[in-house]
Amino acid sequence: MDKKGKKIIIRRLIQSYLSSVISISLVLTLVGFLGILAVNAKIVTDYLKENIKLSVMMNDDVSSREAKSLQSEIEKMRFVKKAEFISKEQGAAEMKELLGEDFLEVFESNPIPYSIDVFLRADWFAADSIGVVKRELSGRPGVKELVYQESLVDAISGNMKKAGLIFVSVISLLTFVSLVLINNTVRLNIFARKETIRTMKMVGAKRSYIRAPFILRGFYQGLAAGIVSDLILASVLFYAKNEYSQLFSIVQSEYIIFVLVAILLLGISICVISTYSVINKLISAPAEDLYF
Repeated sequence: MDKKGKKIIIRRLIQSYLSSVISISLVLTLVGFLGILAVNAKIVTDYLKENIKLSVMMNDDVSSREAKSLQSEIEKMRFVKKAEFISKEQGAAEMKELLGEDFLEVFESNPIPYSIDVFLRADWFAADSIGVVKRELSGRPGVKELVYQESLVDAISGNMKKAGLIFVSVISLLTFVSLVLINNTVRLNIFARKETIRTMKMVGAKRSYIRAPFILRGFYQGLAAGIVSDLILASVLFYAKNEYSQLFSIVQSEYIIFVLVAILLLGISICVISTYSVINKLISAPAEDLYF
């Protein structure tokens, strides 16, 4: 074979290898994003639950000292994440944002009472649990009423389990499809070299000798795809962290590192296992079958 023919073959092999690595890395990137969402889903959900406030409105005759004392008591309750004292001035400022600057002009004095913003622990964020919270807080001396977005609580509580099941189902389905795509990519790559396998069988090469270079190639292919996938994931996460720093403040970095390592190992494992499976099938097949 002349030099030109060798260059063409080498170029085609490199192109085939790169296309396989790129295809596998894109699939692994998809699996990686799903994995990051899965491991951080509970953290993000708990964060959202714990940032929905319940406002404890005080009676008009309650003093600032009494309200602050009650706030300290509420903070110690088993279901409370944190409690914040809201002065009349703070309450009036919040109402101005909602109703406009001139809403106080119809009153002779500030009608906004002292209040306490209560943020519940995530495991108490449910319709039945909030009922218990409401009874305990409403029974405190000086408390006029407990105000919260009941429709929002009911919607989140009712749909959280459904959303979780749908999310798990979608992740499982996409992960299965991704694994099948990677397996098929490896299979096609090996079947393209079945003539080489046939030649090695004809000269009496042992099975282990035939398998070794393909499995080694599968290992490096999975390693390269995993590294490319991790680089893509890391780049996207770095960009997202700069744009949405508040959200990333609650995400645990060790979970992300775990997913990146898992993606690398997954890429290597799938490529090696798929390569081993396909190469064994081709080695065991009759020589004439390798033509088809």
